Amino acid sequence: MKFTEAKLEKAVIELFEKEGYTYQSGEEIHKEISEVLLEDDLEQYLLNKYSKEKITLNEIKAIIRKLKTFPSSALYESNKAIMKLIADGFIHKREDRSKKDLFIQLIDADTITNNSFKIVNQLEIVGYEKRIPDAIIYVNGLPLVVIEFKSAIKENTTCLDAHKQITIRYQRDIPELFKYNAFCVISDGVNNKSVILASEHKHSH
Repeated sequence: MKFTEAKLEKAVIELFEKEGYTYQSGEEIHKEISEVLLEDDLEQYLLNKYSKEKITLNEIKAIIRKLKTFPSSALYESNKAIMKLIADGFIHKREDRSKKDLFIQLIDADTITNNSFKIVNQLEIVGYEKRIPDAIIYVNGLPLVVIEFKSAIKENTTCLDAHKQITIRYQRDIPELFKYNAFCVISDGVNNKSVILASEHKHSH
């Protein structure tokens, strides 16, 4: 079955909803237009995860600042560093230095239900230019997966076009998004491919 881009987008969102993801339109999200994190989601996750340790809002703000400090101008290095923080966790020194350091995990791999899973479409992001990715998968407010759709009906639009859209235009115009990107998915409803952006950027010629 061949889809228009709009139908394909809707079908994919419904698939994610069946898997327990929350759908939210980008138009409903209130944030600075240059921001790519869903800070409220990340804040809520950390508050819940470290409630027994009485994590403070100031400590959470410091953790979010730590992530945002990595420069998008050095995209490969920043992406690699953030992926390591997500995969391995990290030590955070307490606001009250008499308290034991916190080991922060940005994703709870032990109790999956502690995490927030969200699919967001048509989220407007302004970097060097304004771009609106088709869909973004957020886990605890972190934009880990970017999805770009192309219609299989139109012969002049292919997965290659979607690939160029992500690896050239998006990466150039909204690099902040790709600091947190684990991988990208391009789909025309028939062909689906994943793209690991940062390593490709590092080694491309």
